[in-house]
Amino acid sequence: MAYAQDQKFDRSNEREVPEFHEKLVAVNRVTKVNKGGRTFSFAALMVIGDGKGRVGYGHAKAKEVPEAIRKATEQAKRKMIRVPLREARTIHHDVNGRSGAGKVILRSAPAGTGVIAGGPMRAVFDCLGIQDVVAKAVGSSNPYNMVGATLDALQKMESPRQIATRRGKKVSDIIAARETAHGGKAVTTEDKK
Repeated sequence: MAYAQDQKFDRSNEREVPEFHEKLVAVNRVTKVNKGGRTFSFAALMVIGDGKGRVGYGHAKAKEVPEAIRKATEQAKRKMIRVPLREARTIHHDVNGRSGAGKVILRSAPAGTGVIAGGPMRAVFDCLGIQDVVAKAVGSSNPYNMVGATLDALQKMESPRQIATRRGKKVSDIIAARETAHGGKAVTTEDKK
């Protein structure tokens, strides 16, 4: 009977909720040609996030795919950044990012728009917890450059509170200026009906 209880206890430990959302963006098989023949290894690109405004990416190589994924995940956890989100669903303002020859343009979107973005960028937004955004990739479609450019753009993101403290103004002044720049007032879903 003690054995049955131990086995039951082990199953309950397996059902832990993971603290991060993990997305495998790309796996490459890399070949190195030696005098004695070819040596194969694998490169993995991982994106992880908590779904609440933190995201990171990592890439690593190993002789086996699971080991490459594990190393890339550990690197991504070390390189996580915090991104301020608007209403916990979109970005605060339009922003551009660049990595190598890859360029991205991110635009905030009204509620209900969804994530309009390509593969590697979509993985970053899903892990970050963004629900409404419009993104465009210009230039290189290399997944390493697209993920790097997306995170470069997200690092440039500033909330109205950060802008207000830098300028020495009130947050309400910054939000009022943003609304007047968009035609008098913020457009809501009820206004569209």
